[in-house]
Amino acid sequence: MIIGSISENKDIEKRISITPEIAKKYINLGFQVQLIKNYGKHLGFEEKQYTDIGVKFVAEEKELIENSNIIIQMSLLNEESASLLKPNQTLIGILNPYENKIRLDELVKKKINLFSLELLPRITRAQSMDILSSQANLAGYKAVLESFSTFEKAIPMMMTAAGTIPAAKVLVVGAGVAGLQAIATAKRMGAIVFATDVRMASKEQVESLGGKFLTVEGAENLETKGGYAKEASDEFKKKQEDLISETLKKIDIVICTALIPGKKAPLIIKENMLKNLKAGSVIYDLAAVQGGNVAFTEVDKIVDKNGVKIMGEKNILNKLPTSSSSLYAKNVFNFVSNLYDKENKKLHINLEDEIIAQTLIK
Repeated sequence: MIIGSISENKDIEKRISITPEIAKKYINLGFQVQLIKNYGKHLGFEEKQYTDIGVKFVAEEKELIENSNIIIQMSLLNEESASLLKPNQTLIGILNPYENKIRLDELVKKKINLFSLELLPRITRAQSMDILSSQANLAGYKAVLESFSTFEKAIPMMMTAAGTIPAAKVLVVGAGVAGLQAIATAKRMGAIVFATDVRMASKEQVESLGGKFLTVEGAENLETKGGYAKEASDEFKKKQEDLISETLKKIDIVICTALIPGKKAPLIIKENMLKNLKAGSVIYDLAAVQGGNVAFTEVDKIVDKNGVKIMGEKNILNKLPTSSSSLYAKNVFNFVSNLYDKENKKLHINLEDEIIAQTLIK
């Protein structure tokens, strides 16, 4: 069987799906691996690193897609490339079925096997395949670095002969994977960190990292069986708003990470709440691409509101493409290994397997 991958549109996506390390694992599993010319060169992966382990490079995208049994991408192929897919081929990636429903339905009708990895169940067996966690972990780390580099004061407390500089105070909104990494990173750099989340289960995790958890009454009821946050009631939102609004008076930097799968990001920091932040404060909104947690967030812009800088990017992981590609490629390899029948050397789409059943788009 042939596994293939073509280049993403590098203007919006620098990550790749198959690194040399993982290509070798596929070959050891019994696959042939084919990649488009210059596939990983922009990340420092030369063709020789691939060809030395048996990878074949193909010049034409059409040839690669038509020859591959399995195609692995970061995101859904563009319409021209997707039109080349044939029945019984398999496409694996972050296909975003909530936004791409019409296009995916058309591909399902063509009998293309589509696996969208953001739909993975949160079970122990799927942890090694969990692309949301691996990518969010890096995003939380990088969001802290980006906001700290924009903040025009020192982060840790510094005691000098000329006087003491107080430590910066950071508020992390949303204590999922990205939020917890943001807390850990901010603490390592010497900040005082506060955090809030609609799930009370997050309290222990936040405190284990040295953060102070801001408790909103009723938070224990706002977690799905899958471990995700679910949408809050209007009453809860008002309580959370009052708590955050008061907390902002003593905060220097805010990292927003609150997302609800498949829905517009909840608006948490409203226009009137921004007035409580001091001029010079910084907000990094990781939810920008899904509408943002903050009033006035604009994708790929720094918006200045009365001296408060609000930041958000379409794809923060384009600033860590090598690290994020490495983790993503490992996640996908583990998924393919679970899907592959090694004895008969073919894919086995076993719908009794929770991992396969929940990621397959029907």
